[in-house]
Amino acid sequence: MGLLLIKQAAAVITGNKDNRVLYDTDILIEGPQIKKIGRDLLKDLRLGSCEIIDGRNMYIYPGLVNTHHHFFQAFIRNNVWLDWTTWNVLEWIETIYPFFCAMTPEAIFYTAMISMADLVKHGCTTAFDHQYCYPKHAGVKLVDQQMAAAELMGMRFHAGRGANTLTRDDGSPLPDELIETTEAFIKDCDRLVSTYHDHGRFSMQRVVAAPCQPINCTEATFKETVRFARDKQIRMHTHLGEGEDPAMFERYGMRTLEWCLKNEFIGSDVWYAHGWDLRADEIDLLAETRTGISHCPAPVFLGGFTVPDIPRMHAMDMPLGIGCDGQASNDNSNLLEALRNAYLLQCLKAGKRDFPVPEPAEFMKIGTSGGAALLGRDDIGKLLPGMAADMFMVNIDRLEYIGALHDPVSLPIKVGISGTVDMTIINGEVVYRDGEFTRFDEKKVTESARESCMKVMYRNPKYAERIIKRL
Repeated sequence: MGLLLIKQAAAVITGNKDNRVLYDTDILIEGPQIKKIGRDLLKDLRLGSCEIIDGRNMYIYPGLVNTHHHFFQAFIRNNVWLDWTTWNVLEWIETIYPFFCAMTPEAIFYTAMISMADLVKHGCTTAFDHQYCYPKHAGVKLVDQQMAAAELMGMRFHAGRGANTLTRDDGSPLPDELIETTEAFIKDCDRLVSTYHDHGRFSMQRVVAAPCQPINCTEATFKETVRFARDKQIRMHTHLGEGEDPAMFERYGMRTLEWCLKNEFIGSDVWYAHGWDLRADEIDLLAETRTGISHCPAPVFLGGFTVPDIPRMHAMDMPLGIGCDGQASNDNSNLLEALRNAYLLQCLKAGKRDFPVPEPAEFMKIGTSGGAALLGRDDIGKLLPGMAADMFMVNIDRLEYIGALHDPVSLPIKVGISGTVDMTIINGEVVYRDGEFTRFDEKKVTESARESCMKVMYRNPKYAERIIKRL
């Protein structure tokens, strides 16, 4: 890559400790990283060609970091009969997961493209996905399809290799078609780490060992995951605190977090999704052990679940990130929307907790450098020299932003960003600009994705009848 200069940006939101904003400022990008930030940088350039981007009227933010998602769910969105309004999580799982048995490698590729496209259009530059849907007929090379999609998109991708290993006979609500053995799961984790994982700075591909959740896996799965992940020095992830505690207590005589502690699935290399049901003492334990939480506000709204105590987590300096969650419990992959909803959701509880709701600027950090910390990265999440050139740009010269430009940091949280962003840069490369992707033809991919969805769901006699009955 050559040099890229963003000239005279209206505001650069650095994301540093003091939430500093730089006005009328240039950003010089060399290769994958930010080389300099300052004024009149063009006069200092001596060597090579330099592409210049006009930054006037642009607010520039650190790229968002998505810390929990399930791309494979993109084909089963916007179905009112699958909303969580009358079910608990385990009942919902038992209802919806038979449909996911239809997934194929091709479908995994296109659901990843659908999800990543939505993320990139809304300022997300790094995505973690929790892929634990492995129908027996589809084989194990499904994360490989996601890696291929991320490469085509130009997205920084952390792949969570998940699994469900508890059979229905032993109490799992999932179809046996989606159940694997612990041995097969760990073996494929090893293959993926050997093939894709890059520990280096600015790496574009990493792998996370991510058994789906304690209620749907054997104890041996979690023990072997801990052994494997710590040997390979990779991170771990699972679901926790989303309504499964009564079932866990009935099965093991303890709450889920206590069970994870017993099995050493806790610590600075671990983060959980959700944590709706965490008690104050459990939050304190997570803060003490530096274990993180990915807060996903959309399913809290959709299911009417307990609002997690983000103020306490933030006050305890617990690692925090934001996630879209899967599209069966969100319906879109707009992380900007998730960030704003995360703030508004906490305002519902303002004054009713031990700690105040964090300022909007703090939520911006949770969605950027906070997410980076969950993923074990110190090279993304801020716009500073030496950091990865991951960012998104918003043209604020629009009628809808008049009167709302007093605080650039808080704009996405308090006001929200109307529509898609104007530009997304990942690893120093412009991957989305003025409504178009630079690496592929969106129209062609859309046609192929539509055909894949029709083939897997609506033309599949095993599943089409169930869907049609409810339309």
